[in-house]
Amino acid sequence: MSQDADVVVIGGGPAGTTAATLLARKGWRVVLLEKDAHPRFHIGESLLPMNLPILERLGVLEQVRAIGVHKAGADFPVHMPGTPEDGTTHVFRFDRALSPKFDHAFQVRRSEFDQLLFEHARANGVDARERVKVEQVESDADGRPSLVHARDADGNALSLRTRYLVDASGRDTFLGNKLKLKRKSALHQSAAIFSHFRGVTRREGDDAGNITVDRFEHGWYWLIPLRDDVMSVGAVCLPEYLKQRRGDNEAFLMQTLLRTDTVRERMQHAERIAPVHATGNYSYQCTRMAGPGWVMAGDAFAFIDPVFSSGVYLGMNSAEHAADVVDGALRQPAREAALQRAMDKRLRRGLKHFSWFIHRFTTPVMQRIFSAPRNDWQIEQAVISMLAGDVFDNRAVRWRLHAFRAIYAINAIAIAPAALRGWLRRRRQVREAFAGDTLHEGNP
Repeated sequence: MSQDADVVVIGGGPAGTTAATLLARKGWRVVLLEKDAHPRFHIGESLLPMNLPILERLGVLEQVRAIGVHKAGADFPVHMPGTPEDGTTHVFRFDRALSPKFDHAFQVRRSEFDQLLFEHARANGVDARERVKVEQVESDADGRPSLVHARDADGNALSLRTRYLVDASGRDTFLGNKLKLKRKSALHQSAAIFSHFRGVTRREGDDAGNITVDRFEHGWYWLIPLRDDVMSVGAVCLPEYLKQRRGDNEAFLMQTLLRTDTVRERMQHAERIAPVHATGNYSYQCTRMAGPGWVMAGDAFAFIDPVFSSGVYLGMNSAEHAADVVDGALRQPAREAALQRAMDKRLRRGLKHFSWFIHRFTTPVMQRIFSAPRNDWQIEQAVISMLAGDVFDNRAVRWRLHAFRAIYAINAIAIAPAALRGWLRRRRQVREAFAGDTLHEGNP
C-alpha cells in the first residue's frame, strides 16, 4: 500500500508528537509512525519548568497538570563526613531561578504522558499510527528522503511518499544509524538500573513532589514521586560497577539502593510494582542534526546522562524548532540550509551547558561545591535556571554558568589529589561497555 504525505515523523514519543502536532497545525499532511503501542513503559518521568510553556503552546498544560505531581525543585542530600553540611539536604527550588518563567514543573508517568501527547496529535489532524516500524528510507537523486518503507505488527507493508522526514525515533536514532552519524561520547559514559515502587517515603510539605538526586560511591540515585503513591527509583552507575551484577536485576538493584543510608531509610516499606530494567551506553551524539529533506529531534540526535532531567525538555524543545525548520523549508526551499544551521547552533549551545555539568557531577569537586552552594554574582540562581532548562536564550544565565566553570577550576586546585583521582576514574569509564535492555521494553 502506497500513500502520500508532506512530512513523515518517525517516533511517537514527546519529540515526535510535538513536531507532528505543530506541523499539522501549519496545514501539512503529517504521518506519524510509532513502532510500539501506547501506553508503554518509558523512563524519564521528571519534567523541567521550561517544558511548561511548550505544553501551553501545544494546548495540553492542564491535561498534564491533571496527571502530574507538582515538582517545586530538586533535592541534593549531602554526604560529607566531618563537615557541618553532612546529613543535610540542599533544595534547589525553581522559584529562585534568574527571572523564572515558571516556578514549578511536573513529575509524570511516561506511559500516561506519552499517550496523552499521541492522542493530542491525532486530535490536531496527524495521521498517527501505532505498531508500525520504519524499515527503510529511499532517497531521490539529490539525496532527499522520498519514500519511507514500514511494516505493521501484522506484517503488512506500507510505503509513504514524503517531502520531508523528521527522525524522532529516540535512542533507536534511525537516521543516525542508517547514515553512520552516531558517536559514543568520548567524555562520559554511564549505565542505569531502575524500576517503580509503592510505599517509598516522600519528603514532607512543599518538597513532597521534588526529585531527589542522591550520590553514592559508584554514581547517583534518582527518586521521582508519581501519582498513586508510586515512586520511580533508579541508580545511574559507573559501567564497571553495573558489570559486577550477578543473578537477577532485582537483587542487584535492591543491593545498590541499600548502600546509602538516606535511600535505605526511604525504601524501608517499598514494594516493587514494575520490572527492573538495566541499560547502558548512555551518552552519544550524532555528527549532524539535519540534511537535505531531513532533521532530527530529541534523543535521535543526542542523549546525555539524565542527572538533570533534561531529556523530555530537550526533545520537545528541539521538536518545536524542527517543526519550524520543516515548515520554512517546505514553503521556501532556499532557506532550508540557513534554518538548519540556526537550529543546530542553538541546540548544541544548550547541550554544551548541560553536558559540562553532567560530565562532572559525580566528581569530588562538584560534590564539594554542591555541599555548600553560594550565590555570589547570582551564580547559584543561574545553576537553578539551568536545572529549570533555561540555557538556550538567556544570556544572563549563560555567562554565569561560564563563571561557575572558573569556580570549579579553583576548587579542583584546592583538592588537587582527589580531583585528579576523580578525573582518571571518569576517563576510565569511557572505555567500559555495558549492554542491557532498552529504556522502553516491557510494561509494568
